Amino acid sequence: MKPLSGCILAVVLLTAGCKREQRLFDPGPNASQLASSVHATVVQAGGQPYQPASTTPYEQSAYAVAEGKRLYSAYNCAGCHGVGGGGAIGPALSDSVWIYGSSPDQIYATIVQGRGNGMPAFGGKVPDFQVRELAAYVRSLSGQLPSTIAPSRSDVMPVAKAEQARKQEHPGDENIQPIQHPESH
Repeated sequence: MKPLSGCILAVVLLTAGCKREQRLFDPGPNASQLASSVHATVVQAGGQPYQPASTTPYEQSAYAVAEGKRLYSAYNCAGCHGVGGGGAIGPALSDSVWIYGSSPDQIYATIVQGRGNGMPAFGGKVPDFQVRELAAYVRSLSGQLPSTIAPSRSDVMPVAKAEQARKQEHPGDENIQPIQHPESH
């Protein structure tokens, strides 16, 4: 009986020691509002100066980062920034060069206000919590999030037929060249 109670105790201790990630499925009425207000500068009248956040709760949730990845595709961010943030007509998001800053608030401001030379403003069009999820995913593209927080794999995995299962192709300009063997010289 002692080994059985020891096993049960071990299972209880192991499950109690596991920390489950908190997922925010319903951000509430305030976060569901359309994004529109951002601090454009650290200068403000009176009181304590504004300090941009170095991290957000969205960056501590793999679920939120995965949602940001889904939104990156849904809002066609890849059309300008490339799949995986490698850059295209828009700047790369996966390197160490950040034109407008890499803090969560700076990325939020870029998405909401837009930037000159091509980045449209999404303020008033996208809910606040989705902008925060997008910002968290964008920061993950350049490895700025902890390694324990990672977006999930894509829901739509590109699948190609195996090479040996493909239909044999014959190019129309096929010009068979004689093979010369080294012994025949």
